[in-house]
Amino acid sequence: MAGPLAGIKVIEMVGLGPCPFAAMMLADMGAEVIRIDRITPPAASNPFPILGTRFDVLARGRRSLALDLKNPEAREVVLALAGQADVLLEGFRPGVMERLGLGPDACQARNPKLVFGRVTGWGQDGPLAQAAGHDLNYIALTGMLHAMGREGSPPAPPLNLVGDFGGGAMMLAFGVVCAMLEARTSGKGQVVDAAMTDGAALLGAMIYGFRAYGDWSRKREANLLDGGAPFYDTYACADGKFISIGSIEPQFYALLLQLAGVTDPAFNAQMDRSQWHTLKARLAAVFRTRPRGEWCELMEGTDVCFAPVLDMGEAPGHFHNKARGTFVTVDGVVQPAPAPRFSRTVPETGLPPAAAGAHSAAILRDWGWSAEQVEALAARKVIG
Repeated sequence: MAGPLAGIKVIEMVGLGPCPFAAMMLADMGAEVIRIDRITPPAASNPFPILGTRFDVLARGRRSLALDLKNPEAREVVLALAGQADVLLEGFRPGVMERLGLGPDACQARNPKLVFGRVTGWGQDGPLAQAAGHDLNYIALTGMLHAMGREGSPPAPPLNLVGDFGGGAMMLAFGVVCAMLEARTSGKGQVVDAAMTDGAALLGAMIYGFRAYGDWSRKREANLLDGGAPFYDTYACADGKFISIGSIEPQFYALLLQLAGVTDPAFNAQMDRSQWHTLKARLAAVFRTRPRGEWCELMEGTDVCFAPVLDMGEAPGHFHNKARGTFVTVDGVVQPAPAPRFSRTVPETGLPPAAAGAHSAAILRDWGWSAEQVEALAARKVIG
Protein backbone atom coordinates (compact mmCIF):
# COMPACT_ATOMS: atom_id res chain seq x y z
CA MET A 1 0.00 0.00 0.00
CA ALA A 2 1.11 3.53 -0.77
CA GLY A 3 0.44 6.44 1.55
CA PRO A 4 2.01 8.37 4.42
CA LEU A 5 1.60 5.46 6.87
CA ALA A 6 3.26 2.83 4.64
CA GLY A 7 5.35 0.54 6.83
CA ILE A 8 3.16 0.97 9.93
CA LYS A 9 1.67 -2.27 11.29
CA VAL A 10 -1.71 -2.24 13.03
CA ILE A 11 -3.74 -4.97 14.74
CA GLU A 12 -7.50 -4.36 14.76
CA MET A 13 -9.73 -6.31 17.12
CA VAL A 14 -12.89 -6.33 15.05
CA GLY A 15 -15.93 -4.61 16.52
CA LEU A 16 -18.65 -2.27 15.29
CA GLY A 17 -18.63 1.33 14.10
CA PRO A 18 -15.84 3.54 15.37
CA CYS A 19 -13.03 0.99 15.70
CA PRO A 20 -13.42 -0.30 12.11
CA PHE A 21 -13.70 3.29 10.85
CA ALA A 22 -10.45 4.27 12.55
CA ALA A 23 -8.77 1.13 11.18
CA MET A 24 -10.08 1.96 7.71
CA MET A 25 -8.61 5.45 7.97
CA LEU A 26 -5.18 4.05 8.88
CA ALA A 27 -5.37 1.44 6.12
CA ASP A 28 -6.42 4.11 3.62
CA MET A 29 -3.22 5.98 4.52
CA GLY A 30 -1.08 2.95 3.72
CA ALA A 31 -0.75 1.15 7.07
CA GLU A 32 -0.84 -2.64 7.06
CA VAL A 33 -3.88 -3.38 9.18
CA ILE A 34 -4.68 -6.95 10.22
CA ARG A 35 -8.28 -7.55 11.28
CA ILE A 36 -8.71 -10.10 14.07
CA ASP A 37 -12.15 -11.57 13.39
CA ARG A 38 -14.12 -14.09 15.37
CA ILE A 39 -13.82 -17.65 14.16
CA THR A 40 -17.60 -18.04 14.48
CA PRO A 41 -19.98 -15.88 12.38
CA PRO A 42 -22.18 -13.21 14.00
CA ALA A 43 -25.49 -14.30 15.49
CA ALA A 44 -28.54 -14.38 13.24
CA SER A 45 -29.95 -11.45 15.21
CA ASN A 46 -27.07 -9.21 14.10
CA PRO A 47 -28.64 -5.82 13.13
CA PHE A 48 -25.91 -5.12 10.57
CA PRO A 49 -26.31 -7.78 7.84
CA ILE A 50 -23.70 -6.15 5.58
CA LEU A 51 -20.88 -7.27 7.89
CA GLY A 52 -18.49 -9.63 6.15
CA THR A 53 -19.74 -8.74 2.67
CA ARG A 54 -18.43 -6.47 -0.09
CA PHE A 55 -20.86 -3.81 1.15
CA ASP A 56 -19.07 -3.55 4.50
CA VAL A 57 -17.13 -0.46 3.37
CA LEU A 58 -15.55 0.07 6.79
CA ALA A 59 -13.70 -3.23 6.33
CA ARG A 60 -11.89 -2.21 3.16
CA GLY A 61 -8.13 -2.12 2.77
CA ARG A 62 -7.08 -4.92 5.09
CA ARG A 63 -6.76 -8.67 5.45
CA SER A 64 -8.65 -10.82 7.94
CA LEU A 65 -7.35 -13.37 10.43
CA ALA A 66 -10.07 -15.36 12.20
CA LEU A 67 -9.25 -16.65 15.70
CA ASP A 68 -11.03 -18.47 18.49
CA LEU A 69 -10.12 -16.07 21.27
CA LYS A 70 -11.47 -18.47 23.89
CA ASN A 71 -8.51 -20.69 23.05
CA PRO A 72 -5.27 -19.82 24.89
CA GLU A 73 -3.32 -20.58 21.71
CA ALA A 74 -5.27 -17.87 19.86
CA ARG A 75 -4.46 -15.36 22.57
CA GLU A 76 -0.80 -16.27 22.16
CA VAL A 77 -1.13 -15.55 18.42
CA VAL A 78 -2.49 -12.06 19.16
CA LEU A 79 0.30 -11.36 21.64
CA ALA A 80 2.89 -12.49 19.11
CA LEU A 81 1.37 -10.20 16.48
CA ALA A 82 1.29 -7.32 18.98
CA GLY A 83 4.99 -7.93 19.54
CA GLN A 84 5.60 -6.90 15.93
CA ALA A 85 2.98 -4.16 15.58
CA ASP A 86 3.05 -0.41 16.06
CA VAL A 87 -0.61 -0.09 17.08
CA LEU A 88 -3.42 -2.24 18.45
CA LEU A 89 -7.00 -0.97 18.15
CA GLU A 90 -9.98 -2.23 20.14
CA GLY A 91 -13.50 -1.00 20.83
CA PHE A 92 -14.86 -3.37 23.48
CA ARG A 93 -16.28 -2.41 26.87
CA PRO A 94 -13.62 -1.60 29.46
CA GLY A 95 -12.09 -4.78 30.88
CA VAL A 96 -12.93 -7.14 28.01
CA MET A 97 -9.42 -7.19 26.58
CA GLU A 98 -7.99 -7.70 30.08
CA ARG A 99 -10.28 -10.68 30.66
CA LEU A 100 -9.05 -12.16 27.38
CA GLY A 101 -5.48 -11.76 28.60
CA LEU A 102 -4.87 -9.17 25.89
CA GLY A 103 -4.93 -5.91 27.84
CA PRO A 104 -2.32 -3.16 27.53
CA ASP A 105 -0.04 -4.64 30.19
CA ALA A 106 0.11 -8.02 28.48
CA CYS A 107 0.59 -6.60 25.00
CA GLN A 108 3.14 -3.97 26.00
CA ALA A 109 5.11 -6.59 27.91
CA ARG A 110 5.78 -8.09 24.47
CA ASN A 111 6.32 -4.71 22.82
CA PRO A 112 7.02 -1.65 25.01
CA LYS A 113 6.59 0.71 22.02
CA LEU A 114 3.09 -0.57 21.21
CA VAL A 115 0.36 2.09 21.08
CA PHE A 116 -2.83 0.56 22.51
CA GLY A 117 -5.82 2.46 21.09
CA ARG A 118 -9.17 2.05 22.81
CA VAL A 119 -12.49 3.57 21.75
CA THR A 120 -15.68 3.41 23.81
CA GLY A 121 -18.78 5.50 24.26
CA TRP A 122 -18.33 6.61 27.86
CA GLY A 123 -14.57 6.15 28.25
CA GLN A 124 -12.38 3.68 30.12
CA ASP A 125 -13.45 5.07 33.51
CA GLY A 126 -16.25 7.10 35.06
CA PRO A 127 -19.64 6.15 36.52
CA LEU A 128 -21.10 5.10 33.14
CA ALA A 129 -18.05 3.27 31.80
CA GLN A 130 -19.68 -0.18 31.96
CA ALA A 131 -23.10 0.85 30.65
CA ALA A 132 -24.29 -0.04 27.16
CA GLY A 133 -24.97 2.78 24.75
CA HIS A 134 -24.91 3.99 21.18
CA ASP A 135 -23.92 7.15 19.32
CA LEU A 136 -27.21 8.93 20.11
CA ASN A 137 -26.75 8.42 23.85
CA TYR A 138 -23.16 9.63 23.87
CA ILE A 139 -23.84 12.88 22.01
CA ALA A 140 -26.92 13.44 24.18
CA LEU A 141 -24.61 13.72 27.18
CA THR A 142 -22.45 16.42 25.58
CA GLY A 143 -25.10 19.08 24.97
CA MET A 144 -24.68 18.75 21.21
CA LEU A 145 -27.75 16.62 20.50
CA HIS A 146 -29.95 19.14 22.31
CA ALA A 147 -28.75 21.84 19.91
CA MET A 148 -29.79 20.00 16.73
CA GLY A 149 -33.21 20.03 15.15
CA ARG A 150 -36.14 22.29 14.43
CA GLU A 151 -38.03 24.52 16.83
CA GLY A 152 -40.94 22.66 18.38
CA SER A 153 -39.53 19.26 17.41
CA PRO A 154 -37.41 16.80 19.37
CA PRO A 155 -33.64 16.93 18.89
CA ALA A 156 -32.80 15.33 15.53
CA PRO A 157 -30.47 12.28 15.41
CA PRO A 158 -27.61 13.31 13.06
CA LEU A 159 -27.11 9.72 11.82
CA ASN A 160 -24.16 8.26 13.77
CA LEU A 161 -21.66 10.76 12.40
CA VAL A 162 -21.01 12.94 15.46
CA GLY A 163 -20.38 10.29 18.11
CA ASP A 164 -19.23 7.10 16.38
CA PHE A 165 -17.17 8.57 13.59
CA GLY A 166 -16.34 12.21 14.38
CA GLY A 167 -16.04 12.02 18.16
CA GLY A 168 -14.90 8.40 18.34
CA ALA A 169 -13.12 6.99 15.30
CA MET A 170 -11.39 10.15 14.12
CA MET A 171 -10.22 11.00 17.63
CA LEU A 172 -8.90 7.45 17.98
CA ALA A 173 -7.01 7.64 14.69
CA PHE A 174 -5.62 11.06 15.58
CA GLY A 175 -4.67 9.87 19.05
CA VAL A 176 -2.78 6.77 17.95
CA VAL A 177 -0.83 8.70 15.31
CA CYS A 178 0.11 11.26 18.00
CA ALA A 179 1.19 8.45 20.32
CA MET A 180 3.25 6.79 17.57
CA LEU A 181 5.09 10.06 16.94
CA GLU A 182 5.83 10.41 20.66
CA ALA A 183 7.03 6.80 20.87
CA ARG A 184 9.71 7.54 18.30
CA THR A 185 11.49 9.77 20.81
CA SER A 186 10.52 8.14 24.12
CA GLY A 187 10.73 4.53 23.00
CA LYS A 188 7.54 3.88 24.94
CA GLY A 189 4.00 3.16 23.85
CA GLN A 190 0.92 4.22 25.76
CA VAL A 191 -2.83 3.73 25.99
CA VAL A 192 -5.06 6.06 23.98
CA ASP A 193 -8.51 6.37 25.62
CA ALA A 194 -10.86 7.74 22.95
CA ALA A 195 -14.31 8.26 24.47
CA MET A 196 -17.11 9.33 22.16
CA THR A 197 -18.48 11.60 24.86
CA ASP A 198 -15.14 13.40 25.08
CA GLY A 199 -14.73 13.62 21.32
CA ALA A 200 -18.27 14.79 20.58
CA ALA A 201 -17.92 17.45 23.29
CA LEU A 202 -14.69 18.61 21.67
CA LEU A 203 -16.42 18.90 18.30
CA GLY A 204 -18.73 21.40 20.00
CA ALA A 205 -15.88 23.66 21.15
CA MET A 206 -16.90 26.62 18.98
CA ILE A 207 -20.55 26.36 20.01
CA TYR A 208 -19.57 26.31 23.68
CA GLY A 209 -17.56 29.45 22.98
CA PHE A 210 -20.65 31.13 21.51
CA ARG A 211 -22.65 30.10 24.58
CA ALA A 212 -20.06 31.48 27.01
CA TYR A 213 -20.06 34.75 25.09
CA GLY A 214 -23.86 34.94 25.44
CA ASP A 215 -24.49 34.46 21.73
CA TRP A 216 -26.14 31.04 21.73
CA SER A 217 -29.73 30.38 22.78
CA ARG A 218 -30.88 27.09 24.30
CA LYS A 219 -33.84 27.36 21.95
CA ARG A 220 -33.38 25.38 18.76
CA GLU A 221 -33.58 27.14 15.37
CA ALA A 222 -32.80 30.47 17.00
CA ASN A 223 -29.06 30.74 16.37
CA LEU A 224 -26.65 31.60 13.60
CA LEU A 225 -25.74 28.03 12.61
CA ASP A 226 -28.74 25.90 13.63
CA GLY A 227 -31.21 26.98 10.96
CA GLY A 228 -32.40 30.06 12.83
CA ALA A 229 -30.88 32.52 10.37
CA PRO A 230 -32.64 32.95 7.01
CA PHE A 231 -29.24 33.07 5.30
CA TYR A 232 -28.01 29.77 6.77
CA ASP A 233 -30.51 27.01 6.11
CA THR A 234 -31.97 24.62 3.57
CA TYR A 235 -34.92 25.50 1.35
CA ALA A 236 -37.41 23.53 -0.72
CA CYS A 237 -37.63 24.27 -4.43
CA ALA A 238 -40.53 24.04 -6.85
CA ASP A 239 -39.74 20.40 -7.67
CA GLY A 240 -39.58 19.31 -4.01
CA LYS A 241 -35.79 19.11 -4.02
CA PHE A 242 -33.66 21.19 -1.65
CA ILE A 243 -30.81 23.68 -1.75
CA SER A 244 -28.50 24.92 0.99
CA ILE A 245 -27.64 28.57 1.63
CA GLY A 246 -24.74 29.71 3.83
CA SER A 247 -24.48 33.44 3.10
CA ILE A 248 -23.15 34.57 6.49
CA GLU A 249 -20.69 37.30 5.47
CA PRO A 250 -22.32 40.63 4.41
CA GLN A 251 -20.91 40.52 0.88
CA PHE A 252 -22.14 36.98 0.36
CA TYR A 253 -25.55 37.90 1.77
CA ALA A 254 -25.79 40.87 -0.59
CA LEU A 255 -25.05 38.59 -3.54
CA LEU A 256 -27.70 36.13 -2.35
CA LEU A 257 -30.34 38.85 -2.35
CA GLN A 258 -29.19 40.10 -5.75
CA LEU A 259 -29.29 36.71 -7.47
CA ALA A 260 -32.53 35.72 -5.79
CA GLY A 261 -34.12 38.97 -6.97
CA VAL A 262 -34.95 40.10 -3.44
CA THR A 263 -35.36 43.87 -3.17
CA ASP A 264 -37.45 44.15 0.01
CA PRO A 265 -35.58 46.62 2.31
CA ALA A 266 -36.59 44.51 5.32
CA PHE A 267 -33.79 42.12 4.33
CA ASN A 268 -31.18 44.83 4.88
CA ALA A 269 -31.17 44.18 8.64
CA GLN A 270 -29.31 40.86 8.21
CA MET A 271 -28.44 40.30 11.87
CA ASP A 272 -31.72 41.48 13.43
CA ARG A 273 -32.78 38.20 15.01
CA SER A 274 -36.24 39.52 15.77
CA GLN A 275 -36.87 39.53 12.01
CA TRP A 276 -35.34 36.18 11.11
CA HIS A 277 -38.52 34.12 11.32
CA THR A 278 -40.41 36.48 9.01
CA LEU A 279 -37.55 36.86 6.55
CA LYS A 280 -37.04 33.12 6.36
CA ALA A 281 -40.66 32.58 5.40
CA ARG A 282 -40.34 35.19 2.64
CA LEU A 283 -37.12 33.69 1.36
CA ALA A 284 -38.67 30.21 1.39
CA ALA A 285 -41.45 31.52 -0.85
CA VAL A 286 -38.84 32.85 -3.30
CA PHE A 287 -37.01 29.53 -3.53
CA ARG A 288 -40.27 27.65 -4.11
CA THR A 289 -40.76 29.55 -7.39
CA ARG A 290 -38.09 27.61 -9.31
CA PRO A 291 -36.87 23.99 -9.49
CA ARG A 292 -33.53 23.12 -7.95
CA GLY A 293 -31.75 22.92 -11.30
CA GLU A 294 -32.53 26.55 -12.10
CA TRP A 295 -31.19 27.71 -8.72
CA CYS A 296 -28.04 25.67 -9.39
CA GLU A 297 -27.55 27.38 -12.76
CA LEU A 298 -27.97 30.76 -11.10
CA MET A 299 -25.97 30.31 -7.88
CA GLU A 300 -23.69 27.29 -7.98
CA GLY A 301 -20.04 28.33 -8.12
CA THR A 302 -20.74 31.89 -6.97
CA ASP A 303 -19.88 33.51 -3.64
CA VAL A 304 -23.44 33.05 -2.38
CA CYS A 305 -22.17 29.96 -0.50
CA PHE A 306 -24.60 27.63 -2.20
CA ALA A 307 -24.93 23.92 -2.90
CA PRO A 308 -27.76 21.62 -3.90
CA VAL A 309 -28.81 19.12 -1.24
CA LEU A 310 -27.96 15.85 -2.97
CA ASP A 311 -29.07 12.40 -1.94
CA MET A 312 -26.55 9.53 -1.85
CA GLY A 313 -27.53 8.45 -5.34
CA GLU A 314 -26.84 11.90 -6.75
CA ALA A 315 -23.69 12.89 -4.84
CA PRO A 316 -21.17 10.63 -6.64
CA GLY A 317 -22.30 12.02 -10.02
CA HIS A 318 -21.95 15.71 -9.16
CA PHE A 319 -19.40 17.40 -11.39
CA HIS A 320 -17.24 18.64 -8.51
CA ASN A 321 -17.13 15.26 -6.79
CA LYS A 322 -16.34 13.56 -10.11
CA ALA A 323 -13.53 16.01 -10.89
CA ARG A 324 -11.87 15.41 -7.50
CA GLY A 325 -12.53 11.69 -7.37
CA THR A 326 -14.38 12.05 -4.08
CA PHE A 327 -16.06 8.70 -4.64
CA VAL A 328 -14.61 5.43 -5.92
CA THR A 329 -16.05 2.06 -6.86
CA VAL A 330 -14.58 -1.01 -5.14
CA ASP A 331 -15.88 -4.44 -6.11
CA GLY A 332 -18.98 -2.80 -7.59
CA VAL A 333 -19.75 -0.75 -4.47
CA VAL A 334 -19.71 3.06 -4.75
CA GLN A 335 -18.08 4.55 -1.65
CA PRO A 336 -16.11 7.59 -0.44
CA ALA A 337 -12.46 7.68 -1.47
CA PRO A 338 -9.61 7.94 1.06
CA ALA A 339 -9.15 11.42 2.50
CA PRO A 340 -7.36 13.77 2.98
CA ARG A 341 -5.13 14.27 -0.09
CA PHE A 342 -1.33 14.23 -0.08
CA SER A 343 0.96 15.78 -2.68
CA ARG A 344 3.64 13.08 -2.54
CA THR A 345 2.65 9.99 -0.56
CA VAL A 346 -0.62 9.49 -2.39
CA PRO A 347 -2.96 6.94 -0.71
CA GLU A 348 -4.65 4.22 -2.71
CA THR A 349 -7.95 2.44 -2.24
CA GLY A 350 -6.85 -0.98 -1.08
CA LEU A 351 -8.40 -4.43 -0.88
CA PRO A 352 -12.18 -4.84 -0.98
CA PRO A 353 -13.80 -5.96 2.29
CA ALA A 354 -12.89 -9.55 3.12
CA ALA A 355 -14.86 -12.34 4.73
CA ALA A 356 -13.76 -13.29 8.23
CA GLY A 357 -10.63 -15.40 8.08
CA ALA A 358 -10.11 -15.03 4.34
CA HIS A 359 -6.37 -14.47 4.81
CA SER A 360 -5.64 -16.33 8.04
CA ALA A 361 -2.89 -18.60 6.75
CA ALA A 362 -1.28 -15.98 4.52
CA ILE A 363 -1.13 -13.40 7.33
CA LEU A 364 0.55 -15.76 9.76
CA ARG A 365 3.09 -16.87 7.17
CA ASP A 366 3.84 -13.24 6.30
CA TRP A 367 4.32 -12.39 9.98
CA GLY A 368 6.77 -15.21 10.65
CA TRP A 369 4.87 -18.45 11.28
CA SER A 370 6.06 -21.49 9.38
CA ALA A 371 3.75 -23.42 7.09
CA GLU A 372 3.81 -26.33 9.56
CA GLN A 373 2.84 -24.06 12.47
CA VAL A 374 -0.03 -22.58 10.47
CA GLU A 375 -1.31 -26.03 9.51
CA ALA A 376 -1.17 -27.12 13.13
CA LEU A 377 -3.13 -24.07 14.29
CA ALA A 378 -5.76 -24.73 11.63
CA ALA A 379 -5.99 -28.40 12.55
CA ARG A 380 -6.64 -27.46 16.19
CA LYS A 381 -9.23 -24.88 15.04
CA VAL A 382 -7.31 -22.02 16.61
CA ILE A 383 -7.57 -20.16 13.31
CA GLY A 384 -10.39 -20.26 10.77
